[in-house]
Amino acid sequence: MASILPFLRVNADHFDDEATRVMDIACAELQDSNLSDAVREIIAERIIEAAKRGERHPQRLCSVAIAAVSPEQKIG
Repeated sequence: MASILPFLRVNADHFDDEATRVMDIACAELQDSNLSDAVREIIAERIIEAAKRGERHPQRLCSVAIAAVSPEQKIG
């Protein structure tokens, strides 16, 4: 399972356990072995940014990340 933890770096203390768990769920849903490391990092960064703004719903976090790597994808 993919984890958001390697991408948190300096933001690790910004999130409580529940926020980290939700980000892990979103990250795991979007991680694919066919993705480059750069795309995985973009996905993780977008999830972290949305979580910093207070988003805690895994599906909405996924939508934000998808929009980052696929601008034509609608966020709904």
